[in-house]
Amino acid sequence: MTALVLLPGMDGSGHFFRDFCHHLGPEITPLVIAYPPDQALDYQGLTDFVRVRLPTDQPYFLLGESFSGPVAIALAAERPPLLAGLILSCTFARNPVPPLQVLRPLVRFAPLSSRWSALAAPFLLGWNAPLGLRQTLRSVLATTPASVLRLRLREVLAVDYSQRAAAIAVPVLYLQATRDRVVFAASGRHLAALLPSLLLARVSGPHLLLQVAPARAAEHVRAFMAAGRTAE
Repeated sequence: MTALVLLPGMDGSGHFFRDFCHHLGPEITPLVIAYPPDQALDYQGLTDFVRVRLPTDQPYFLLGESFSGPVAIALAAERPPLLAGLILSCTFARNPVPPLQVLRPLVRFAPLSSRWSALAAPFLLGWNAPLGLRQTLRSVLATTPASVLRLRLREVLAVDYSQRAAAIAVPVLYLQATRDRVVFAASGRHLAALLPSLLLARVSGPHLLLQVAPARAAEHVRAFMAAGRTAE
């Protein structure tokens, strides 16, 4: 059994990992670290929150999805001795949409109400997502306070962990969605330039790849982790 620590997307709940974890198989033990819903923590605060919850008694792989990519990158850059590999899903080391950085001061006034999930769903899940996924998205976003979501959006628009990414020494797998309308392919190319040994896997699907294509994504993750265990 090998541990896989999963860090969630913008909602921070980890509820969206259920189907993906099901497809990981019996050889992998998933450990989802959910972020505190009542605390508006920046990237540094979230990194500190996760660090003390990482396994201390066995090797593990770390997966950062979307918003959590910088958290996973920061932790991997510290080179913890038990970290065996890093998996980045549809994420970034720096602001994935640079032109939007000028809007960062305005994010604090963004009306992130329940309607926001309906507007975001086509970009996150694709236009033909099953009703169940759309309902789950609405549910998880509804449980995250608007103040927390605003801070996380502001963090995305300001982050640049390029130097930290370049310091990563473990094997890295990057899962890239072919129809991502949130984090474009340039973010993957940027990380590949910083990490020449990075393994890039393109999977058909929208931004929330682990939710829309859990079986295919899990297949890549299982192969990557198996190769890492063999190399130990």
